[in-house]
Amino acid sequence: MELTSTSFLVTLVVVTALAMLAALLLWNRLPGPGWLRWTARVLMIGLCQLTAICVVAAWINGSYGLYASWDDLLGTQAGNESTMTGPPVGRATFTLGEDGTRSTYFRGSHSKLAGQVIVWTPPEYNAAGAAKTRFPVLTLLHGYPGSPRSWMELGDMPGALDDLVRLGAAHPFILVIPEIYPGGVNTDCSDVPGHKVATWLADDVPGLVARHFRTLPQPKGWAVMGISTGAFCAAKLPLQYPKVFGAGAALDPDALTGDAGVLADRGLRERNSPMWLVKHVKKADVGLFLATSAQDKDSPPRQLEAFAAAAAGTGVRVKTLVRPSGGHNFQTWTGMYPDALGWLSSEVPAPSAPQH
Repeated sequence: MELTSTSFLVTLVVVTALAMLAALLLWNRLPGPGWLRWTARVLMIGLCQLTAICVVAAWINGSYGLYASWDDLLGTQAGNESTMTGPPVGRATFTLGEDGTRSTYFRGSHSKLAGQVIVWTPPEYNAAGAAKTRFPVLTLLHGYPGSPRSWMELGDMPGALDDLVRLGAAHPFILVIPEIYPGGVNTDCSDVPGHKVATWLADDVPGLVARHFRTLPQPKGWAVMGISTGAFCAAKLPLQYPKVFGAGAALDPDALTGDAGVLADRGLRERNSPMWLVKHVKKADVGLFLATSAQDKDSPPRQLEAFAAAAAGTGVRVKTLVRPSGGHNFQTWTGMYPDALGWLSSEVPAPSAPQH
């Protein structure tokens, strides 16, 4: 049973409920002398507390991706082995989950990094008469710390997208949710020695998805959307890889000039920052949507204004949104979905069958 699986969390909840029920039923029925009964009662209380703590810990870990596996938690995975384990390079087997998503543990042939990739196809993908229809792709990038499942457990995906599609406010997209720091090293989605995370996200993962699903051609049919650190990545990847992603939506992005705590090398940090990239891009045909709230100190509105000013005259299409209130959390980000997904649907074409 995987550490981050829903079944593990449900099992812990059931065990906690059984421990509490047992304590209630046995409290006055314990045999033996008084000191033995009180010792047993203290142990029952301790068991109830322990199981409840395990439930909370498992939920926090699943939401924020603090530990990806039992080996990671127990420290039995030596060094940087996570970049080398998993299936042979380029090979992937998707497993269908209870929520309709398909997931795989995949090792990229270009980056040599390994990580989880979750894919969801909209209901229209399997509809009658859609066997030849190709669909736009939206890659969702979680924050740091975080995990791909954060989008489902906290971000109401794919349900929120499905609701907007039914309202006619967004296109059906194939959703792709990869790890943004495979190997456990955060690089702000950049290629650094030993961890080519940008290559993982812009080469290996798109190649995997294009091989296994009916996708529209790159870059027009592909977009990326992220939150927090993932939003920083969603702003920079279309600028770095305009032949892969035609559009990006950044919800409360981290500092668009880069984070010295992540990339200490000033030159490397600068060349991988959206602010530097948008000034040096050569007429890239990409669109970027940047959103934040007036109350978010981690992503102040002034940096969106500075970015839009830097993009003027470059050909990069920039749209910004500043909500009057909201913190750096999924409650704020889900409120931005209608604007972000609606804008992405105006940049990215709708599903279509190939023309003959």
